[in-house]
Formats: sequence, C-alpha cells, structure tokens
Amino acid sequence: MLCPYCGFQDSKVIDSRDVDNGIRRRRQCLACNTRFTTYERVQPISLMVIKKDRRREEFNHEKLLTGVRKACEKRPLPTGTIDKIVEECEAALYQTGKAEVPSSLIGEIVMDKLKAVDYIAYIRYASVYREFADITALKRAVDSLVETKSQAVSTSQLPLLPNEAMELSRGGGRSRK
Repeated sequence: MLCPYCGFQDSKVIDSRDVDNGIRRRRQCLACNTRFTTYERVQPISLMVIKKDRRREEFNHEKLLTGVRKACEKRPLPTGTIDKIVEECEAALYQTGKAEVPSSLIGEIVMDKLKAVDYIAYIRYASVYREFADITALKRAVDSLVETKSQAVSTSQLPLLPNEAMELSRGGGRSRK
C-alpha cells in the first residue's frame, strides 16, 4: 500500500473494522508515520452495461461517482452522502443478479436516490440523463417535484421556492394588515 502523503510502499495496519461492503483499515506509514484510511471491498463479477446505442461496456464505479459528484456540486450535502449514494446504486445493480443491465436502469436508480436527498441535484442529473429537449420538459420535471413536495408531510431538503412564492402559486396569497 502506497502512502498517499510520501509515496512510501510499506505501512502497518493499526485498526480494522467491517463496514457495509467490505473492510475499513487505519494504516500508518512506516516512513513518515502519517495515518490514513483504506477501504477494501470484494470485487464482484464484472457487470456489463448496455448503452442506448446497444454497445456494451464494463460497469465503471468511477464514472458513476463522477456523474453524481457533478450533479451534487456546490450543494449543501453532508460529508459522505455522494459516496453512500453511489455505493447504494452499485449494490442495487449487483442485487439484480444479472450480468448485463441497461444504462437506463442505472439512471433511474441514481435519480431515485438523488430525489430523496436533494431536488436540485436530481434536476441536474435528470437534465443530462433525460436529455430535456426544451425548457418545457424541464419545467414539467420541476413542477412534478413541487407537487411531490407539497404532498410530502415533512422533508429535510431546502425548498425549491420560498414559502411566499409557493403560496402565491397556489392562489393562497397572504393578506396584509
């Protein structure tokens, strides 16, 4: 294991713990004594992704992580949320038990996870994934989120619109005294 700080090739394991999909190890570099964490997980059988143009390519964890990171860029999400979303999506894909999955399934799983975490990240991802043809298609997606939000009892997300704008759009504007 290379030290991420000095590049030395040897380290000792200080602590090991089981985590969701593998093992978390705390290591200490034998050269600079810096501590760092590594995660080990079982590499399941290779999963092939069937693209829209019917090409097949091997599933790429990093590609999925990059896409979700771009969608969540500059959003107020807790640390580790993006990694957790990607891990959950990947686990869901492997749980299908299929050797090949369509890219559309990956996109839908990611959008479901993002929708539960952050509406803006969801819209960003959906705008690329669904390739909205025009502003009307994007508006329909946002309107469906606003309806879903108004039907939900409570949520930890920031609102898409300020409360006053929501009330005005429903026709229930406040009367001033």
